[in-house]
Amino acid sequence: MKKILIPGFILFTVIVSAQQKPLSQQLAATVMNTWKDSFALGGNPAKWSYDMGVILKGFEGLWRNTGDVKYFNYIQKQMDFFVKDDGTIKAYKPDEYTLDNINNGKLVLLLYRVLQKEKYLKAAKLLRDQLRSQPRTHEGGFWHKKTYPYQMWLDGLYMGGPFYAEYADLLHEDTAFNDVANQFIWMEKHARDPRSGLLYHAWDESKQQKWANKETGTSPLFWARAMGWYADALVDALDWFPENHPKRKILIDILNRLVNAIEKVQDPATNVWPDILAYNGPGKEKNYFEASASCQFVYAIAKGVRKGYLPAAKITIAKKGYEGIVKRFVKEENGQTNLYGTVKVSGLGGNPYRDGSFEYYMSEPVIMNDPKGIGAFLLASNEMEILPTQAIGKGKTVLLDRYFNSEKKKDAAGVSVYWHYIWEDRTNGGFSGLGHVFNKNGAKLASLDVAPSADNLKKASVYIIVDPDNVKDNPTPEYVSEKDVKVVSDWVKAGGVLVLMANDSANCDLEHFNKLANAFGITFTNKSINMVKNDAFETGVVIPNDKQVFKEPYKMYLKEISVLNVKAPAKALVTKDADVIIATAKYGAGTVFAVGDPWLYNEYFDGRKLPAEYPNFKAGEDLVKWLLEQSKK
Repeated sequence: MKKILIPGFILFTVIVSAQQKPLSQQLAATVMNTWKDSFALGGNPAKWSYDMGVILKGFEGLWRNTGDVKYFNYIQKQMDFFVKDDGTIKAYKPDEYTLDNINNGKLVLLLYRVLQKEKYLKAAKLLRDQLRSQPRTHEGGFWHKKTYPYQMWLDGLYMGGPFYAEYADLLHEDTAFNDVANQFIWMEKHARDPRSGLLYHAWDESKQQKWANKETGTSPLFWARAMGWYADALVDALDWFPENHPKRKILIDILNRLVNAIEKVQDPATNVWPDILAYNGPGKEKNYFEASASCQFVYAIAKGVRKGYLPAAKITIAKKGYEGIVKRFVKEENGQTNLYGTVKVSGLGGNPYRDGSFEYYMSEPVIMNDPKGIGAFLLASNEMEILPTQAIGKGKTVLLDRYFNSEKKKDAAGVSVYWHYIWEDRTNGGFSGLGHVFNKNGAKLASLDVAPSADNLKKASVYIIVDPDNVKDNPTPEYVSEKDVKVVSDWVKAGGVLVLMANDSANCDLEHFNKLANAFGITFTNKSINMVKNDAFETGVVIPNDKQVFKEPYKMYLKEISVLNVKAPAKALVTKDADVIIATAKYGAGTVFAVGDPWLYNEYFDGRKLPAEYPNFKAGEDLVKWLLEQSKK
């Protein structure tokens, strides 16, 4: 550990030891120690508060980045304090019509996607129903609250926008995406200052509020956290927008304009941002640097670059910003990591009346470990901590078959959708966790719903085929043909990386799948091992005995495995007793990886099922990096 004294600043202890856990995990430990049972704030009883949702979104990112189930369990525990078995939400009052109440819906949707429990879907529908009748401006923008008539606040876009977009995705409300986009478009239209590019905290359509400019309706100043809410809302809502939606590009353009404005007001000495942006009026020396907004900007920019919404060069803003945040606001005290420098609250109107003046903003308390600040820090850290691995898969696409494995079922809206070993599926049988690890290492994901061809494979670096259908899975299965073998083997020869994941013979079409596997010297046999009964996990242990792919002798867990026979060019990679479990083959400029089990699906990858002694997540991280490194395409 090293202490760094920054001139004019408080002495902070910055964690630099390689032995320390990442800062995201340190601040998460502070959260779990502070709010063990529920989010009771300031000594008051726990309530359905948006603060909780900000932190729990950070925990979702931690869970996905680490595979550590304690973060998911914490999310579920906190949400289950409020979401009852019948889907009603304790302490939620829909007739208040406040957008703040919508924010936690993002976690409700996460729990539904993962657990498929009806109570979460019912709770999400309650929140969606509020939006259906939320009061609006004449143009159609949501009022921030019923008690704030005709007012749109930047804050409200974060509270409502990402949930609204995700709900539209889940329930196939395609027309809702226009409404989601318009909220951002109208907010920028009315709140953006054309000179600086910054957005005012709020806009009053009626121009009746004492804080409202009588010509424009805007509040007087640029509050940093309000702009942070808006920036984070953009990158989070875009997660769910269809690629071909006509307003998707408009939102990306708004984000770019916003980031250009944010960049200009980043403090060059500290690399963080003040509470009030671009303020040069009376008392400006009181304008302090603020933690939550700085974290929000870092998160939006880092994620925007990673997702391709922003130019790659903009990552410099996030790098400098994060370094400044850690130096100025993070401190280790008495074995706990704390975050300083977050303003507790800032608003407009109300009673006592908040007039939006500089004096008002400076009067609000700045506190340690505010949940909004910690949540924003977790989000920023989740992005910055995966930045070093982005180069591994940069420019590479991982293509997942949905043609040979083409199982479908009815979803929450009664629509027939793909499921089982697909990127989008967060239930036990999905590959969403594995997909995130590919993303974490810089790769893009895609799916192939038709037969492979030279044309649709040419942009893929890695092509994964998992558990091809037999008639039990799909009454009209698509079997691997000789034509498919020729197309895929030619692609591998040219430098592609092929992953073949079978299953035991009772659950997979091995007969036709072997036509492709045989081209590389691999045969999936009818011999099945590791036939685990119930939770006798030890029966499923496979310990890799190579250093080529798996860097440690993990106790990997694989069940009901089809044993492999191999001949040149294939070689055994992992064995158990005399049986080959995993094999690889070099074929021309390309590589083949074959395993007799789907293995890395969510049930045995995301930590919820397996005991910690079976680190499939870490083994999967090793595999992902190796696959991306093998690609010549």
